[in-house]
Amino acid sequence: MTDEPTWIPVAEPLLAGNELKYVTDCVQSGWISSLGKYVRDFEQQFAAYCGVRYGVATFNGTVALHLLMLTLNIGPGDEVIVPSLTYVATANAVRYTGATPVFVDSDPYTWNIDPQRVAEAVTPRTRAIVAVHLYGHPADMDPLRAIADTHGLFLLEDAAEAHGACYKGRRVGGLGDAAIFSFYGNKIITTGEGGILVTDNQAWAERAFFLENQGRYADNPYWHPEVGYNYRMTNIQAAIGLAQLEQIDTMIARRRENAAHYNRRLAGVPGLTLPPNADWAENVYWMYSVVIGDEFGLPRDEVRARLRAAGIDTRPFFYPIHTLPMYQTGQSLPVAEDLGRRGINLPSAATLTPDQIDYICDTLLTLAGGKS
Repeated sequence: MTDEPTWIPVAEPLLAGNELKYVTDCVQSGWISSLGKYVRDFEQQFAAYCGVRYGVATFNGTVALHLLMLTLNIGPGDEVIVPSLTYVATANAVRYTGATPVFVDSDPYTWNIDPQRVAEAVTPRTRAIVAVHLYGHPADMDPLRAIADTHGLFLLEDAAEAHGACYKGRRVGGLGDAAIFSFYGNKIITTGEGGILVTDNQAWAERAFFLENQGRYADNPYWHPEVGYNYRMTNIQAAIGLAQLEQIDTMIARRRENAAHYNRRLAGVPGLTLPPNADWAENVYWMYSVVIGDEFGLPRDEVRARLRAAGIDTRPFFYPIHTLPMYQTGQSLPVAEDLGRRGINLPSAATLTPDQIDYICDTLLTLAGGKS
């Protein structure tokens, strides 16, 4: 067993490129708020990375999703189908508009929204489907596209956790009608806080830009014909983001290498389900996530406690949103509920070293009574 480290965090940013150079340039220019060259450059380059034409940068991923709902005029009386097993922001952004999030269960293999359950949840009030690419693995988009087209619905991507992930050779962000990403400090690339809405629809991009800028037009900036929002990304955030985007392929490659290392060490451990990677997908492993089954011999929370005692940080899977107090529906969504009880996110940063991964795996194998 390798020497015990002081502490291995579950996530941390890798700031190893031009971040300081661009931020310094930004500060020296005096353009530190939402005006400045870095915002527009970051919007254009990130949208192009996703294979679409337009990007509207925002202060965080949650407001990007709210902005998208507003842009599509989703509001009171409307329903939006979302997976229950996702971060609460997915549902909150729907609720902010006065619309109703409708929760569906997860696919047991990919852990993402189950297209069959989506088809069963469509009603005359349904306006949109939100596909969340959970923990870096793409949702199965083709059947969702078929459902959306059949019923005249928007198909939206919450790609907050999946920068660079691919579905049948195409990057997420360009698979639905529009998508959002988060650039929080623990994401694959970061702007500290930050988000973006991306789409090929020029009218939607222009509408989103109008709404996020307090409902004003560039040629008459103090005339506000509608209630708008201050959801803009700052030039400093975008300067960091542009430097991060220059390194995104390297960061994703490191995460995939780390996942392969984990997989080699943990394959075949009884009661341990490793992350999915469907043959039509390229998982970017935002989180290296495992599910603890009965055969492992210890319950999930006990495993987390013992890993913490060994200096290893973890996160539990999200609570299914339909079980949270403000969203309780009385539904039974057994796959999401089981994953929520059993899932653990292990340390997943691009900064992880092989020795750290070996230490984490050695510790898990010891808990399972296995052998390295």
